[in-house]
Amino acid sequence: MARLTEIEFGEMRPIDGYGPGFFRVGGERIDGAVIVTPTSVKGWDGYEATAPLLALRDAIDVLFIGTGKTITHLPKDFRTCLEAAGLGVEAMDSPAAARTYNVLLSEGRRIAAALLPVD
Repeated sequence: MARLTEIEFGEMRPIDGYGPGFFRVGGERIDGAVIVTPTSVKGWDGYEATAPLLALRDAIDVLFIGTGKTITHLPKDFRTCLEAAGLGVEAMDSPAAARTYNVLLSEGRRIAAALLPVD
């Protein structure tokens, strides 16, 4: 398992690490894709599942999309849907998205991450 940080986050839920097909968030292993906010983590069904991301629009300023092991373009309809709702969307590979999420989390920023697993 790759460990991401040694920073203390208090009650917030950092992304502690990841491995083939899973993420560890706030000490909890989650298999598959995940949506992570400072206070919660839940499974995500991928690009088709925009509703749980849209529900975050008033609580966050930016949403990091982790595209898996390598960075890929987001599906046009997916990006358009999120941006039309006013969500700032940043795509990067999942390890980079997890690290960036943790840095901004430690700064108290209003963020979330939707991450596809690294296989």
